[in-house]
Amino acid sequence: MTEESEAIRAVRLRHPWRVLAAIVLVLLLALFVLDAANRPAFGWAAFAQYLFDPRIMQAALNTLALTVYSMVAGVLLGVLLAIMRLSPNPVVKSVAWLYLWVFRGTPVYVQLVFWGLLATIYATIDIGIPFTAPWIQFETRDTIDVFWLAVIGLALNEAAYMAEIVRAGIMSVDQGQNEAATALGMSWTKTMRRVVLPQAMRIIIPPTGNEVISMLKTTSLVAAVPYSFDLYGRARDISAATFDPIPLLLVASAWYLAFTSVLMVGQYFLEKRFSRGIGMERQTRRGSDAGRSGAVTTATGPVPGVTTTAGASSAAGSGSVETDGNEPENRPVDPGQTPTGKESG
Repeated sequence: MTEESEAIRAVRLRHPWRVLAAIVLVLLLALFVLDAANRPAFGWAAFAQYLFDPRIMQAALNTLALTVYSMVAGVLLGVLLAIMRLSPNPVVKSVAWLYLWVFRGTPVYVQLVFWGLLATIYATIDIGIPFTAPWIQFETRDTIDVFWLAVIGLALNEAAYMAEIVRAGIMSVDQGQNEAATALGMSWTKTMRRVVLPQAMRIIIPPTGNEVISMLKTTSLVAAVPYSFDLYGRARDISAATFDPIPLLLVASAWYLAFTSVLMVGQYFLEKRFSRGIGMERQTRRGSDAGRSGAVTTATGPVPGVTTTAGASSAAGSGSVETDGNEPENRPVDPGQTPTGKESG
């Protein structure tokens, strides 16, 4: 009988400086909140008055519409550009690279200013054979609304970034997946839809969620088109009439924070949905590795020269022995050798 080992008394490691830093941060945050609550420049009464003003709420809906339309168009065009970047055709690949070079290399505000000047650059929209009299002619100013000009400008800029995100996701999928799908007789379209894109979504979703949140805030720049019925534009117009800009800025910030919070929750569940089985696979792999490094059970009875582990006596009684995993099973023993492996005298 072996003596029972003394129980280990674990002592939690203390972090006094970490606790002190946390207390200081909480105190600073409390002081800032108390100071902001008592500072008259913030105008909390006006903030409460305009937070749910009908004009602000309508502008918030317009901001959401700008975000959704721009992101949908940007994602679709970005997927197309990513496929063009991966095309073996050098002309198609060069056109996609040129698009990304232009739209990623110039500020989005400058691009929106150009879209606002579209009616000046192209006064009419002509349909017909080039260098001949047009069949149909439209006035650009009367054909395209400023809202859709803002959507076009935001979507074209976003497509350049989404193209690189989608391309990175597609390239993260092993080439053997494409080869296996081709061997099964799948077409290129079906391979992308059923094999490549579902695996690439795990890489695509996180940065795409960040792009949606960024797009929501980028809509505040559509005043360059000019479109002034977004959330920031309406808050700015109301503040110009009341001569009190700070409360209206806080109102716009509160709505932006509310929308961003909802988008972050949606992004979390999307990432969880497309990452199913990843953590489980790692846990299973760790468990199988631990099993391989543990004891091996054999059914050949006691093996000479092998030291059994604790509890092996009961296993030997049933005809099985646990080895240390380093000795081969059913190892023959030379009659001229002792059980320790040395030659007998």
